[in-house]
Amino acid sequence: MPLLQSEAYILRAFPIGEQDKMVVFLSKDQGIVKGVAKGARKFGNRFGSSLEPLSHVNAFYYEKEHRELVVISNCDLIESSFDLQRDLTKSFTLSYFSELIEEFFPIRSYDAILFRLLHSILQAFKSGGDPEFLSVYFEVWILKINGFLPGFRKCRKCRKEITNTAWLSPKKDGIYCSLCAFQKKEEIKPDLNDFILWAKKNPPPTGKELPFPRERIKAIRKVLQDIIIYHMEKEPKSLRFLQ
Repeated sequence: MPLLQSEAYILRAFPIGEQDKMVVFLSKDQGIVKGVAKGARKFGNRFGSSLEPLSHVNAFYYEKEHRELVVISNCDLIESSFDLQRDLTKSFTLSYFSELIEEFFPIRSYDAILFRLLHSILQAFKSGGDPEFLSVYFEVWILKINGFLPGFRKCRKCRKEITNTAWLSPKKDGIYCSLCAFQKKEEIKPDLNDFILWAKKNPPPTGKELPFPRERIKAIRKVLQDIIIYHMEKEPKSLRFLQ
């Protein structure tokens, strides 16, 4: 069993047995990895605070053939997210991010964009970025990476470009113009597409000054969260605490 090493973010860790912890982390090289940190619950254990949520670490682990779980031997802390966890809103927001990553990405599914996204979002948080704006930015990219982000520029039926109000399709896979919509439940404003185009071209903002009005951010989030819930087939647990 060769010792493997990877830069990673801890998504969550929870007790198993009397002395160990089960750890789920996002590896820069291997995607989502799940393993057991032996002795992590012992007093004065070698892991210290490195297994706290969204700690940035160098993870060292052994991999057994035909086994999903790895054995984590050590984690060297690169950067802690402890200060972010002190703020209740930020703490629940980060839990929401971790939950979405676990829900949408199976074990060992590798995506380089996902690791860079989480890294840039956390750095923006630490630089004083707005939690709600960073959340909607994250939601756009989670849906985009998974291929669940629908087109919001043209009507699914007549293919005409939308310039006014449109309506989200029941299957959350596009929009219909006012003439083609057969079910007008969820209204879509043109600025949703403007926001998505902005998010694709710009890094997450690090300050409190926002490029879109706060009231529109709330409306855009509602649409994106409805799409997320539709594809998850359930509401994220951490989202309930945020709401």
